[in-house]
Amino acid sequence: MSSVATFPTQANNSAGYLSKVGAAARALLAALLAVKPYQELAVKEAGATSLSARVKAKFSPRERARDIAALYAEANRYESTMPNLSAELRFMASRG
Repeated sequence: MSSVATFPTQANNSAGYLSKVGAAARALLAALLAVKPYQELAVKEAGATSLSARVKAKFSPRERARDIAALYAEANRYESTMPNLSAELRFMASRG
């Protein structure tokens, strides 16, 4: 399999090229940071606009409480060694 790189010229659309470069950069960054895209964005990209699809994309209160508790636990773990990190984690948890 070989692919030929196309460069923006007068004949092809440079906006299409730049959007592809942007998508590739986002994919590279997501792969490097090992993160998953937001569920809401995934729902948008899939084209689901129904109310049930948007409701499923939101987190349940139980999941939010679990995540906040995890942030506070991490803050407690780093309190003695990295107080700045601990304060930052507590701030993130307070924002919900």
